[in-house]
Amino acid sequence: MSAESKALRSRRSCLAVPGSNPRFLEKAKGLPADQVFLDIEDAVAPLAKPDARKNIVAALNEGGWGDKVRVVRVNDWTTQWTYRDVIEVVEGAGANLDCIMLPKVQTPEQVVALDVLLTQIEKTMGYEVGRIGIEAQIENALGLTNVNAIAAASPRVETIIFGPADFMASINMKSLVVGEQPSGYDVGDAYHHILMSILMAARAYDKQAIDGPYLQIRDTEGYRRVASRSAALGFDGKWVLHPGQVDVANEVFSPRQEDYDHAENILDAYDWFTSEAGGKKGSAMLGDEMIDEASRKMALVISAKGRAAGMQRTTTWEPPTE
Repeated sequence: MSAESKALRSRRSCLAVPGSNPRFLEKAKGLPADQVFLDIEDAVAPLAKPDARKNIVAALNEGGWGDKVRVVRVNDWTTQWTYRDVIEVVEGAGANLDCIMLPKVQTPEQVVALDVLLTQIEKTMGYEVGRIGIEAQIENALGLTNVNAIAAASPRVETIIFGPADFMASINMKSLVVGEQPSGYDVGDAYHHILMSILMAARAYDKQAIDGPYLQIRDTEGYRRVASRSAALGFDGKWVLHPGQVDVANEVFSPRQEDYDHAENILDAYDWFTSEAGGKKGSAMLGDEMIDEASRKMALVISAKGRAAGMQRTTTWEPPTE
């Protein structure tokens, strides 16, 4: 898969599934999430990690995931489990795996280490070298200060993810509700700098930016509100921890139908107006709106998100007949 097609993979909803629970692994196959990540890290107790690896390999090889992006979250490099997680999962199911998610990334060297290990396994197993991507999760202050270098550390990196719970703990934030504003902070959004730093690093290096979990899993409106914040900034998707959050994420991180139609019409109109037949114009009117090259670039963003989400046009622009 090319780097361009990887970048266009829809990740509006990224479903967390504990690898220690075969029933949850099977159920996840039927949920309409864009991505599933099968977890060996925080959702799995230390004594259950060896069996979780085996469960994950079996679930990936059994198939039935449809068009979902298939990801496995391993343990971070400060633990004793990481190398065994990667080796067992990738050797066992690398042909049916899209990415490895690396949590608590603090330095670019940690990404490089995973890249090197993946390359060795791919060469040993006869897999296409470089096909398996890396998702880097930013969960503490050091990781955020290094986020640009982390995004640039390897061509395998596909996404930069915000991990709010560990991050809040790492900076001593005064809150126990993950993703919500801390008590006493009433001058704006306490997460704005963090989210924008991750987003800027992602966009600078053509990666996707993913928001982390909202732990109040039965508070659908709370989830919608927090997801809408990162979607408004330009994030590509958000974690879901419960089936009830999937549809909300898919809706919030998709363009509105009228915006998608408008973006496609801008692209069609601009293409025609800049052509010989359209008069080779640098700008033109689309209804009451002037469009130019900047309009085309903005429309490309909305169009790409809509196409990745499988949206269909409901209106089509036609060139003027006069």
